[in-house]
Amino acid sequence: MPSKRVLIITTSHSQMGDTGKKTGLWLEELSTPYYALKDAGLTVMLASIRGGEIPFDPASIPAEAGSSTGEEPAEQQEVPESVRRFLADEDAMRLARTSSAIDELAGEDYAALFMPGGHGTMWDYPGNAKLAEMIVAAAEQGKVVASVCHGPACLTGVTMLNGRPFVQDRRVTAFTDTEEEAVGLAKTVPFLLESRLKELGARFDRGPDWQPFAVVDGRLVTGQNPQSSELVAKHVIDLLAEDEDA
Repeated sequence: MPSKRVLIITTSHSQMGDTGKKTGLWLEELSTPYYALKDAGLTVMLASIRGGEIPFDPASIPAEAGSSTGEEPAEQQEVPESVRRFLADEDAMRLARTSSAIDELAGEDYAALFMPGGHGTMWDYPGNAKLAEMIVAAAEQGKVVASVCHGPACLTGVTMLNGRPFVQDRRVTAFTDTEEEAVGLAKTVPFLLESRLKELGARFDRGPDWQPFAVVDGRLVTGQNPQSSELVAKHVIDLLAEDEDA
């Protein structure tokens, strides 16, 4: 029997507002789930909002880690082994350089959607009609929807078929307002993610800043920060394993 497929969708946005600084995907939030899912026997597909080369936030790769503003304060930043593994993996890097655009994915089947973060997501996830359509379809079909850190920005523009915000009355977590303040970008991002999710009626849960924390609400899995990437992937694996046992 072929393995279940997980579609990871990343940001394509590479500019930090009008600051002139680079941003994009926080690589740990792709690399850690990528290998956790693959090592669990799942097939991992990779796409991005516009397709083509996925921009990596410079602060999330070894050459720049700790030297510029990113998903966490410089003194907190350590490059995880999964990041080094991904950068040295020719197949993984080829996928990241030649990602499919989500508009090209018609007819593809998958068991779960996974949206990693990075500050780029704050500009091109919310309001993207195709991404919202895919999230609604996945939810309506009982598939797993997962996201981590700034990734839950993808949920802020999603309305279910009954007209309710996707996150209304659902337990979620995401990059917190205090974490955004700690990295000095609270006035740079288009909105504060925690605050926006609460405004939409979400039941927002959180753990301590920079500590792994994830929430499972039915088939929705969200994680708070980069350190939560592995935990979110584990929850996705567990949910898909439960499907096999059912």
